[in-house]
Amino acid sequence: MANKRKWSNVAVALESARAAAVVISGITKAAPGVVSTAGTLPANGSYVLFDVVGMSQINNAVFRVSGAAAGSFRLADVATGAEIDTSTYDAFTSGSFYVVTMGTSITTATTISPSGGEFDQIDTTTIHDSQRSTIPGLPSAMSYNMDHTWDPADVGLKALNAAYKSNAKKVVMFTFGLGGPKMIFAAYVGANLMPGGSSQGLVTTSTVFTIDGFPTYYAE
Repeated sequence: MANKRKWSNVAVALESARAAAVVISGITKAAPGVVSTAGTLPANGSYVLFDVVGMSQINNAVFRVSGAAAGSFRLADVATGAEIDTSTYDAFTSGSFYVVTMGTSITTATTISPSGGEFDQIDTTTIHDSQRSTIPGLPSAMSYNMDHTWDPADVGLKALNAAYKSNAKKVVMFTFGLGGPKMIFAAYVGANLMPGGSSQGLVTTSTVFTIDGFPTYYAE
């Protein structure tokens, strides 16, 4: 039976620092896939953002590092913590990774609304079929819209505003309770900090995370 969770005690963290790009020399198509580099290895348990050509399944995605040793490392799998099987992925051509630090807390959010992610349906009906058939195609762009308590001096809101002004892609992580499951993704930030609200109500401001790539999920 699935664990039921509430939007309560949810920590939202924003990337506060990103190390210099480290060139990837290769990624194997294997179980598990192995990432090789002549550069500085990331520490086990750290999070890395990928910017690659060829292996589209990991491009613009963030993964947790596992098994770092002797010029290579592997990627912890979603949910299970096992290592990712890349044998069915596209062949890697070139690219880099960045170690990211999740050092800024967003503590002002009052509401959160996801949108997008709906799949196109590709028609697979043939002239021999008696009814139509489809398979899922590409999902629509995904985003999270959030309302916040308005405070232009708040560290988290200032960081979101700075990311918006610089048009910088940032890594965002949701943690559902202490030691709970995580969702992590790269996104562009919209945060102009304009105040709003209703008469005698809370002064609020709205932000949006427009996800670039696919989110990654971890059980803990």
